[in-house]
Amino acid sequence: MDLFEHQAKDLFAAYGIPVPRGIVAHTPEEARGAAEQLTGRVVVKAQVKTGGRGKAGGVKLADDAADAAKKATEILGMDIKGHTVHKVLVEEASAIAEEYYFSFLLDRANRDFLAICSASGGMDIEEVAHTAPDKVAKVAISPLTGVDRAKAREIAQAGGLPERAVEGAAELIEKLWCAFVDEDATLVEVNPMILAADGQVKALDGKVTLDDNAAFRQPDHEALADKSAEDPLEAAAKARDLNYVKLDGSVGIIGNGAGLVMSTLDVVAYAGEAFGGQRPANFLDIGGGASAEVMAAGLEIILSDPSVRSIFVNVFGGITACDAVANGVVAAFRLLEERGEAVSRPLVVRLDGNNAALGRQILADAGLAGVELVDTMDDAARRAAELAAVGVS
Repeated sequence: MDLFEHQAKDLFAAYGIPVPRGIVAHTPEEARGAAEQLTGRVVVKAQVKTGGRGKAGGVKLADDAADAAKKATEILGMDIKGHTVHKVLVEEASAIAEEYYFSFLLDRANRDFLAICSASGGMDIEEVAHTAPDKVAKVAISPLTGVDRAKAREIAQAGGLPERAVEGAAELIEKLWCAFVDEDATLVEVNPMILAADGQVKALDGKVTLDDNAAFRQPDHEALADKSAEDPLEAAAKARDLNYVKLDGSVGIIGNGAGLVMSTLDVVAYAGEAFGGQRPANFLDIGGGASAEVMAAGLEIILSDPSVRSIFVNVFGGITACDAVANGVVAAFRLLEERGEAVSRPLVVRLDGNNAALGRQILADAGLAGVELVDTMDDAARRAAELAAVGVS
């Protein structure tokens, strides 16, 4: 889960990291009120979960409260790389002496953590990393030893920070490491990390990505989720503990195992080219189990998507045998009928692996309306795409 800048800075402040004072505003009038509270010059910053806000015109300096309202009017509603601005952060202007870059991230390739530091921070850090990589220090961090003040100082010096900023930066880096570890983050980034005119090192911006896999031990993180931007079908699936991602196609997909489902998406997209470009409508992995409740929940979510015209159930029986999956499908149909939500779109089922023949027989004997059994994955994908193109409902 990515955080908004204001959320990242609230998190930083909780760990004692210096950040400018700021107030979130959703309207120009709220921005005016925020600027009046902060007094003096302020910066009005678009709150979207993407980079490049400054270059897109989403960060503007305002001289007073009236100007802050004007700048908020210009920013609210902007589209920045596909993200609509619904709120702004009104923040006290900082007297910047120098700008630096710093981040901690999970280095998946080396199964380690990585600190990145550079004295050349700011909007053009990507260009610096490309044209002058020697100016960007990359320091491996052992999860066993972590980052203490001495290590933080070493990182700051490796990044080429001037001596006058090293101690302040080391203190910020050490605290940032605590936030990174304690909050189960995969990324914390400060760009720019500034040396203010008064000599203090501050986090002028903040970017944080939290690991969703650690949500079970971070109950407070739920409050940080942006509910307004969450797809309602994805939210409903999450509430049912389903691994679901909404896509923009017409063929609903149910499979067991992320690898199989990903392969199914590719096969359906390929088959759909022959039928007007039909594409997968979702990713849905029901995992190793296929109980009636799980299958019913999956079908209910997919049927709630009006763009779905056909459904492809693709299951390879392993620990959970195909006969259990077939019984789950039959029971799911009954459950949905009892709820008044009968399956109204064609269902193509491909079963392979453990007890596949028995599973097919169970479905054949059940005589479920709209269910077709297809032996191979390619043929099943083609049939599902064909039915979607016909638009049977």
